[in-house]
Amino acid sequence: MSEALIMTGRAIRISRRNVDALITSMALPVMLLLIFVYFFGGAIKTDTQSYLTYVVPGVLLLCAGFGSSNTAMAVTEDMKGGIIDRFRSLDIGGTQILTGHVIASVARNLIATTLVLALAFAIGFRPSATPAAWLAATAVLLAFILALSWLSATVGLLAKSPEAAGGFTFFVSFLPYPSSAFVETSTMPDWLRPFTDNQPVTQVIDSLRGLLLNQQVGSTPWVALAWCAGILAVSVGASGVLFRRRTA
Repeated sequence: MSEALIMTGRAIRISRRNVDALITSMALPVMLLLIFVYFFGGAIKTDTQSYLTYVVPGVLLLCAGFGSSNTAMAVTEDMKGGIIDRFRSLDIGGTQILTGHVIASVARNLIATTLVLALAFAIGFRPSATPAAWLAATAVLLAFILALSWLSATVGLLAKSPEAAGGFTFFVSFLPYPSSAFVETSTMPDWLRPFTDNQPVTQVIDSLRGLLLNQQVGSTPWVALAWCAGILAVSVGASGVLFRRRTA
């Protein structure tokens, strides 16, 4: 645990020094929120009182996507340099190194999420969630951020260059679009709806939206948590195998 905390501090210091990437990952979700609300919101009809109320959960997941791409690139940078050999000579294992990157990613995403929520409240977002619903929504969002961050670390082990790892941003940022993030899935073509209704991003967004708006969510949060647990389990297992292969 002490080694993981030291690696977390190192990853956070690296993030602080990479100011341009940090600002970009935090500014893009804020800009997208304003674009969707003020450019497109007037033309999109939803079952909520305002489009701002509908779109906020989707933008929160975009925060996780943009923030996690930095994790993939940071891991790839480590694997390219000689720092991993130095860590191994100090008997610091791959789990501690990756855990540091993942915890730093979660911290960055929480800051970006706070910024988006603050802006949303400033322009009129008024959720009606109870304290228990707020806790449940926070737990679902944290689980998704953690799973996505560890998946990003795994991608960083697979990628041969930071540029290739950065391409992961496109895939993660694309997933909220074929989901219920910005429009209701009932408006999409019939051939696309089986995917949009059942992919993990839709489950997480529907959970957040229902909890924040004090609506009936049924088993959706549990399905979302199951997706997050599955992604996390696969990512942790795969990252251990990939790290041993890359450092053999």
